Amino acid sequence: MSNVINEIEARHKREEALGAFQVGDTVDVHVQIREGEKERTQIFTGTVIKIQGGNSIRATFTVRRIVAGEGVERTFPFRSPIILTVEVRRKGKARRSKLLYLRDRIGK
Repeated sequence: MSNVINEIEARHKREEALGAFQVGDTVDVHVQIREGEKERTQIFTGTVIKIQGGNSIRATFTVRRIVAGEGVERTFPFRSPIILTVEVRRKGKARRSKLLYLRDRIGK
């Protein structure tokens, strides 16, 4: 069973790296959006609050930002073909592996 999983993960493995970022960094995630026949790039800017899954094909990261006073979180798979690039805008210093407490924080 694990051989089948390893073969599937090897087949879908993304060759190029997304970039070196950690929890606490402020990043720009360039996402390819498809609307009918049109394609465009949308940039989601925010703070990385969680990285899960380690090195597997199911690894994800969660980015949070505040829009019009409301918190918006978006979870991206590392191996997703719709993610074009991830740019680090500002390095952050986090003493925890997950910054879930930021959900309750208000302001800067």
